[in-house]
Amino acid sequence: MSSTRLESFLNSSIPYVAYNAARALGDPRIAGFKARLYADGRINGLIDELNDWPGTVLSSHKSARQCFHKLALLADLGLEADHPGMKAVIGKVLRHRDGNGVPLLPMRIGENHGGTGETKGAWALCDAPITLYALITMGVRDEGVMRAVEYLAGRRQCPAWGCVVSEALDSWRGPGKKADPCPYATLIMIKLLLASDPERYAGAITDAAGELLRLWTHSLTEHPYLFYMGNDFRKLKLPFIWYDVLHVVDVLSRIPAIRTSQAFSGMLGIVCGYELPGSGFIPGSVYQEFRDWDFGQKKVPSEWLGLKVALLLARLD
Repeated sequence: MSSTRLESFLNSSIPYVAYNAARALGDPRIAGFKARLYADGRINGLIDELNDWPGTVLSSHKSARQCFHKLALLADLGLEADHPGMKAVIGKVLRHRDGNGVPLLPMRIGENHGGTGETKGAWALCDAPITLYALITMGVRDEGVMRAVEYLAGRRQCPAWGCVVSEALDSWRGPGKKADPCPYATLIMIKLLLASDPERYAGAITDAAGELLRLWTHSLTEHPYLFYMGNDFRKLKLPFIWYDVLHVVDVLSRIPAIRTSQAFSGMLGIVCGYELPGSGFIPGSVYQEFRDWDFGQKKVPSEWLGLKVALLLARLD
């Protein structure tokens, strides 16, 4: 049933939908699908935007306008490092790194929030893993990238990751207890380790995933770093930018050890429960930055959303 569901997307008029369905199925026509992907004006528009890397001063890690989120979207859409225009973008990303290989972004923390008010090249555990994930997914695995992954993996405060930032940000951290796990940082660190070397980091991945499942089980009483799992968390939303149910389920579905847990089944049930008989999934929430994409509206089913759900169900099969 999973392959039949995926095959239905091969006829999509949306290049990134058809290409990713073909890639998942190993369709022999993959070159033709890839050519359509490479000609998509929206994708090439994002690449043009990323030529301004690292962009303006980081205002909010949740903002869909942030360059690192758009880089990750391109990776999820199937772009590789050889896509026309990506070599220049990737070169800029790799030129802005610290001594540990961790990508830097311009940040400014005001004095009222414990900072100096100066703009600095810095990183936080709610941005660097996303940039590294995007690079690795596109096929960039130089020594500096892999060294950065190992460095960030080592910053875990068992069993998960907390609010960790580069030395340039001094003692600043998000709104929560220092010892608390940060659900979002933990989610994207799991995502990064799965993309880089799932066997090497298997123990850390499984332990951290267990913590996310525990937080879901206790979601009515525990809200570390103000991450709630209420109505907004339970709405289907793309692209994968923040901490929401589809993002969590998509990442955790890649970890065989936790697939049979009651907590995972509960979140998966929420995702599948949104399916409309015979017509797919309509986004429950959107980012206005992507209103011109099929997943940027809430009126009709989104093929990209439907494909993402089909891919995770195929993974579980």
